[in-house]
Amino acid sequence: MKEKKGLPRWEEIPEGERMKYEIAKELGLLDTVREKGWKGLSSKDTGRIGGMLAGRRKQKKDNSAVSE
Repeated sequence: MKEKKGLPRWEEIPEGERMKYEIAKELGLLDTVREKGWKGLSSKDTGRIGGMLAGRRKQKKDNSAVSE
């Protein structure tokens, strides 16, 4: 039987990685990440996470530029 990898505690996740976990949770993929790690996701799912991550980072950057 394969050992479950689990997830690190929220405090242990670097700030830059947290958004990736949040997106995986929103897409219903967090259990797969917990059981198989990031390599357990399909390329389609990885692309969805990457696309959403890029969009959110851009939006966050745009919002911070407007408030300056």
